[in-house]
Amino acid sequence: MNDAKPTDLPDQLRHYIGGKLTDSVSGETFDVLDPTTNEVYIKCASGDKADVDKAVAAAREAFDSGPWPTMMPRERARILNRIADEVQAKNEELAARESFDSGLPIRQAKGQAMRAAENFRFFADLIVAQIDDAFRMPGRQMNYVNRKPKGVAGLITPWNTPFMQESWKLAPALASGCTVVLKPAEFTPLSAELWVEIFENAGLPTGVFNIVHGFGETAGDALVKHEDVNLISFTGETTTGQIIFGNCAPTMKAMSMELGGKSPAIIFADADFEAALDSTLFGVFSLNGERCTASSRLLVERSIYDKFVDAYAERAKKVVVGPPSDPTSEIAALVHPEHYERVMNYVEVGKSEGRLVAGGKRPDHLPVGNYLEATVFADVPRDARIFQEEIFGPVVAITPFDTVEEAIDLANDVKYGLAAYVWTNDITKAHNVAHQIESGMVWINSHNVRDLRTPFGGVKGSGLGQEGGYRSLEFYSTQQAIHVTLGDVHTTRFGATGYSDTDPGLAGPGC
Repeated sequence: MNDAKPTDLPDQLRHYIGGKLTDSVSGETFDVLDPTTNEVYIKCASGDKADVDKAVAAAREAFDSGPWPTMMPRERARILNRIADEVQAKNEELAARESFDSGLPIRQAKGQAMRAAENFRFFADLIVAQIDDAFRMPGRQMNYVNRKPKGVAGLITPWNTPFMQESWKLAPALASGCTVVLKPAEFTPLSAELWVEIFENAGLPTGVFNIVHGFGETAGDALVKHEDVNLISFTGETTTGQIIFGNCAPTMKAMSMELGGKSPAIIFADADFEAALDSTLFGVFSLNGERCTASSRLLVERSIYDKFVDAYAERAKKVVVGPPSDPTSEIAALVHPEHYERVMNYVEVGKSEGRLVAGGKRPDHLPVGNYLEATVFADVPRDARIFQEEIFGPVVAITPFDTVEEAIDLANDVKYGLAAYVWTNDITKAHNVAHQIESGMVWINSHNVRDLRTPFGGVKGSGLGQEGGYRSLEFYSTQQAIHVTLGDVHTTRFGATGYSDTDPGLAGPGC
């Protein structure tokens, strides 16, 4: 067993429903694996429809009868800021759990609590500063927007940086006044338990937050289909997102889905070579390559292509692969043996599609666990599977281009459209290329540096809807138009005598 196992773990992970930790109604559990050994280190309650029904009932009761949805924004903001303080205080404990449970290198895990805390502080500020529209028709009518929380939010989160990803959804949902049922990823349920103590210490009312653990096809499916759940926010892979899309239709749920990615980084000859090298190495190999916005396709202008491939491969060979608990590790263990097998299958496919210039195998010093060297394929054609399909691991494909038009065509020639990166010192070219890329987000001369005020989301197979800043509050809120008459309103008198078809009332707007 991994000697980095966190101390003071419970004997079993349980659901949290209506303010109480509880086992599954069925009594079922599932095994949670340590990714460095693939041994079972804890069991987790496995939820299904019965558990989801209980959690949604608790959330619905808290929404319909509790104080949370009707609190003044400043009062909710105070609790959100206390949540942020509680999160930040758990930085070391969270990092240890997150690193152990997901295989994330410990030095990358240590920033997750700070980012999660900032999400709550950001939305605490935003709901206090929020402005809603009012429209005046002098002497005739006043029209204004009444914003109110949509209801019970179902939040389904992924296994990569799970705690921080949960905070991205929890913070705006709670800020808006919604109550929530969280379904964490089954591969990485450990850190979600920390929310229980955090929310209780911060004074979040009972029933506002609930957790149901389990698998997508049981707990997740029941949450999506539940008639009392008003909206679903999902982060995960595209095929699952398509299923959720269909399952939300019968109950007309609001949806926000951030799905897969195969993000290109276009590197022009006039780019800052070293900065582009540093950034694209970090962009695909940080977080073990298990990140939706990874720059997993490098499109390099031909005049610098050979130089870039050689330099990239040389650096990739020096990327340190080691245990998650080792602070020198830059890549650690992939999250689960199922995922590891999937990534290794892509590596084998890539050997027949491109030129392997770095990695491609398990490190010799790590015979056990889900480890893979930083893997680089060059000369990858656009029809290759490793060019077209999301791998979600420390694997990158490099492809040359000759013209700006070809670079844009290559960038757009996949089903995904989440993120993109453009590297050039020609600012005009940078903007023009960015505008023509089919993606929800583009970074120019940078890797993925987030601004919480901006929209986050993708196009094509990468998602539906956008969150971030006011867009998140709009997703979790209903905007109701209120129209107030300030003067006499002409009404055509149907059923009365003596009115003409020329009455202006007949020409009024309708639907």
